[in-house]
Amino acid sequence: MGRRVGVRGWQRGAMVEGSVDVPTEVSPPDVISPELLARLTAGDEGAWFDFVQEYEGRMYGYLYRLEGNSEDALDLTQEVFYRAWRSIRTFRVGERVLPWLYQVARNTQIESHRRKQLQRFSLEQAREDVGFEVTSEKRSPVQAAESADAQDRVQRALQKLPAEYREAVVLRFVEDLSYDEIAQIQGVAVGTAKSRVFRAKEQLADLLAGVADVH
Repeated sequence: MGRRVGVRGWQRGAMVEGSVDVPTEVSPPDVISPELLARLTAGDEGAWFDFVQEYEGRMYGYLYRLEGNSEDALDLTQEVFYRAWRSIRTFRVGERVLPWLYQVARNTQIESHRRKQLQRFSLEQAREDVGFEVTSEKRSPVQAAESADAQDRVQRALQKLPAEYREAVVLRFVEDLSYDEIAQIQGVAVGTAKSRVFRAKEQLADLLAGVADVH
């Protein structure tokens, strides 16, 4: 794992519809095959390169929203995949990759804060394209600037939430995880996960006050 992770903006994968005549059970897109898991467990460099390319953007976006700083998020993203490489033998066949990686990322961030006692840096240093909405290329420069400003305000509002609320709402509405998966990652009951998301939405609505709608 001597390769440095190059962070990209993430894209949602398109859903492929199955045949109407012959219904088939489609596995979630982040369930890897036993063959690929065997290659990863064996330390296959090509398999790991593809694995990192597939999930690095999601991990970076998640950590950026928790950290509010692109440099710290990049450092943590690299550490996440190093830890994933070391602990891939604990991954079970049929398990979804993203919840497992989010758990690794969460533990990495917590331990990093304990170890370094990181200070919060200005969000002006982070102008990466990881906002809540994608800016359309057809927008005028004025509209694009307004959108960037709104995304920046959303990011600032997120940083004002308690850490557990911020993480829960990002996992739910940005990373599209279920409440069961959020509860597993945060180590709490499902009801607690739902409550955190609800309270985060309420607080965000108050903080944004007309800047963006929170649904």
